[in-house]
Amino acid sequence: DPAKWEEYKNMMKEHDVPDWYIKSCEKIKYMFPKAHAAAYVTNAFRIAWFKVHMPLAYYAAFFSIRGKDDFDSDCMIFGEEKVKNKMKEIDLLGNKATQKDKTMYPILELVLEMYERGLRFLPIDLYKSHATKFQVEGDSLRPPLNSIAGLGNVAAEGIMKARQEEKFMSIDDLKIRSKVGDSVTELLRQFGCLEGMSQSNQLSLFG
Repeated sequence: DPAKWEEYKNMMKEHDVPDWYIKSCEKIKYMFPKAHAAAYVTNAFRIAWFKVHMPLAYYAAFFSIRGKDDFDSDCMIFGEEKVKNKMKEIDLLGNKATQKDKTMYPILELVLEMYERGLRFLPIDLYKSHATKFQVEGDSLRPPLNSIAGLGNVAAEGIMKARQEEKFMSIDDLKIRSKVGDSVTELLRQFGCLEGMSQSNQLSLFG
């Protein structure tokens, strides 16, 4: 509001406010409120406390909220060496690295930090893993179903909802009740989530 600004400027001049301050005000679009700054600092202290004293809770929250789109269990939950290899792979790509690789890199760094602190991941489990949240179990983290690349939130939530009703009798039963396709069951198979589960409910008399 130019008219209002002229009014404020004249008021400042009347009260001997220095010209440099008035000119600064004309250039500044937004000034960060002191209350916001204090809130950021206190929040940073809280986060730091959890990272030091309750690391599993910290990593579970971070991966579930901030890293949910870039966490890839295939290269992150199977040990330190696999994480380092993925980081080297991205480093070697240089400018050719994809945007996904670039956003994944900080998550890989945090996963590596977690391993170096002696913390570990548990396997993804069809019945124990949450659909979308990392869970603390003892001295380890259980990754969620949607941390499998290609298995989206809708499929993960469908599986979790269906398993709460009753245990899956077969892979076909899983597909029907969870409303997932062959691609999802194949991903689950690759992560060992379907071990011991038959393809269908039918029994063979000659099996």
